[in-house]
This record gives sequence, C-alpha cells and structure tokens, in this order.
Amino acid sequence: MSVRPDLHQHYVRACQNLGQPENPFVAHVLQEADKNDKISWTKGITLKIAANNHLVPVQRVTDDDLQVLASVLLNTVSVTGLDLRYNVLTDAGAKHVAAFLKENSSLRYLNLMFNNIGRNGAELIARALHRNETLVCLRMTGNKIGNKGGMFFASMLQINSTLEKLDLGDCDMGTRCLIAIATALTQNKSLKAINLNRPLLYSQEEETTVHVALMLKKNSSLVELHLCKHEMKNFGVERLCEALYENSSLRYLDLGCNKISCDGVKFLGELLKRNQTLEILDLTANRIEDDGALYLSEALALYNRTLQALSVVSNSISGKGLVALSDAMKANTELSYIYIWGNKYDEASCMAFSELIQTGRLKPNCTDVEPYEVDGHIHLAELSHGLRKHYYWTPSCGEVTNKDANASLAIVVVSEY
Repeated sequence: MSVRPDLHQHYVRACQNLGQPENPFVAHVLQEADKNDKISWTKGITLKIAANNHLVPVQRVTDDDLQVLASVLLNTVSVTGLDLRYNVLTDAGAKHVAAFLKENSSLRYLNLMFNNIGRNGAELIARALHRNETLVCLRMTGNKIGNKGGMFFASMLQINSTLEKLDLGDCDMGTRCLIAIATALTQNKSLKAINLNRPLLYSQEEETTVHVALMLKKNSSLVELHLCKHEMKNFGVERLCEALYENSSLRYLDLGCNKISCDGVKFLGELLKRNQTLEILDLTANRIEDDGALYLSEALALYNRTLQALSVVSNSISGKGLVALSDAMKANTELSYIYIWGNKYDEASCMAFSELIQTGRLKPNCTDVEPYEVDGHIHLAELSHGLRKHYYWTPSCGEVTNKDANASLAIVVVSEY
C-alpha cells in the first residue's frame, strides 16, 4: 500500500526554504488533493492549477511559484499530470519546467497552454524532451514560440520516442517550421496526435500542405491531425487525399476554418469511397455548399462504412444538401455523429433531421441541433455539442463524464490523460 504524500506540507516547507511567499491558489489545490479520499494515489493524479477556474479565488502561477512547486513534485511519483494553463509563466518559468522534465520520471501529462512562453522557453522545454522518457502528452497551445521556437520541437521529434501527443496550435509558427515538423514525422514512430492549427503563413502556394501530404504517405503511426486555419484551398485538399490513399493509420482529420469549396470536397468524397481508416472528418467553417454536401452524401450512403463523425458546421449548405446528408445517415448506420449548425435550413431539412432524431437513428447527444415546433412548423435549435467543445476549457466542477460535447474523445482517444 502506497503512502499518501502530504503535498501541502511539503509546499509550505519549500516556500520557507526558498524564501518565497505561498501562492494561495496552489496551496488550495494541494490541500484539496491531500484530503480527497477518492483519489487513487497508486494510479497517479493530475494537479489542476488552471487559472481559468471560476469557482475559487485564483492567483495566477508565476515563474517563482513554479520553481517552488517543481521542487515539491520532483520526487513525487504519485503526481503524473500537471495542468498549468492560463497562468503567467514566461521563459524563466520554462527553465524550471525543463529542469523538472530532465529529472522527473513520473509526469506523463503537461498542459502549459496560453502562458507567456516564447522562443527561448520553447528551446529549453524541447531540449529537455531529448532526455525525458516519461512525458506522453504536451500542450503548448497559445504560447507565442514562433518559427524558431517551433524548430526546436521539430528537432526534438527526431530524437524523442515517448511523446504521443503534441499540441502546437496558435503558436505563431511559420512555413519553415511546419515543413521541418512534417519532415521529422516521416521518421518519428511514436507521435500519434499533433495539432498544428493557425500557423502564420504568407504564401498562397500551400507548400506546408504539400509537405504534410508527403509525410502522410510515409508515416504509419499518426492517428490524429489538426490543420485548422492553414489557408488551405482545393489544391491542398487534393494533395492530402492523394496521400491518404496510401495511409492506413490516420483516423481523425481536422480541416476546419480553411478555404475548401465543393471542388475540394469532391476529392474527399472520392477518398471516402475507398478509405477504410478515417473515423472523424471535421470540415467546420469552410464553404462546401450543396454540391459538396452531395459529394459527401453519395460516398457515405453507398460506399463508406468507416466514418463515425462528420462536422459541416457553417458551410453555406442549404436544404437540398442537408436533406441529402440526412438520407445518407438512413443508409449508413456507422455514421453516428453529425454536426450541421450554422447552415441554411428550410422546412424540408428541419423535418428530415427531426425525423432522424425522433426515430432514434440520430441520438440527441450526437448532434448539435434539436427540433421544436411552432405553429405547426418544425424548426431547429442549437445544442452545445461538437467534436472539440472542451479544447480550450474543461468544467471547473469536475471531469466530463459523458462525451456528448466531445465526440472526438469518445471515438478516437489519443493520450488524453
């Protein structure tokens, strides 16, 4: 039987030894962990010191606070996850993170999203991962590490063989960096999920998409790929589809917030007719319109029996395309999740999705619309469900027990700690 660590007392002593004042928020989280009888210390716990917690007073964690916390957790094998999102950590804090990662052998999950870590901090953390053989999931989302900072992570991917999930979305990375990461992933055999959302691209040539496509032809371990806000057009989608004919590992493809039209979706439709791997396709906030919806519907109704979730939110689809998608669901029993909010409904499309829900073909928690009737006419209201609702936040009241709002976790779980 393992001995419960007294984290709070260790923290108080560490503050005294280092001459640092206690951070009341950190102290509160540690106290709660100490007295929580439901925690399984043998399996490991995640300390959630996220500053976007609205249920308790929050004093954001500084670099000095992190130095103290790292000294407490260095040899605490029962803490296997650390959530420090939305704090005020800088490159100085990243230095403490790097030193911790070099010495600690129990941390598997580290969330640093939306702090103030820059290029130098990225270098320190990436270099620490050359040696670290424990960390499985790292989220750097929203730290402005830039192109040079991203290059250090590209180099790390050539050496590290433990990391399975890397989130570099909203990090201001550029073309050179994305090409370097794609090149590294042609050899990396351990990474299963990567988020490369919203790079800063100044070319219309789609070089980065071409290199990602070349990587997908050779990579056989990547399961989840996020390419939101890449200014991707139909040329880029065609290159990706060509690559995915040769790829048998990718299960989750996120192409949201790009410039894909019906012509680009035609390539996706042809891919779905033959692909036996993809389970989630996210086309949110493109412009596929009715023709694109028809291409997808044909593939899903007559050929594909692998895709489980499809998002076409905000794609300028009108009644004709939406009815076709509803008909595809009747023919295809594998397609379980569909998200359509933000399109142009008419009475026929409202009736079609209302019928799917009422007959039980489409479960209410597997879509983002709910039918209601006014004066004998059916309308659709929005539900707060989707593929990645809790990407930026999780409820402060506790873990999300059902996956209604996060269908991607229900279908493809990759290193979610």
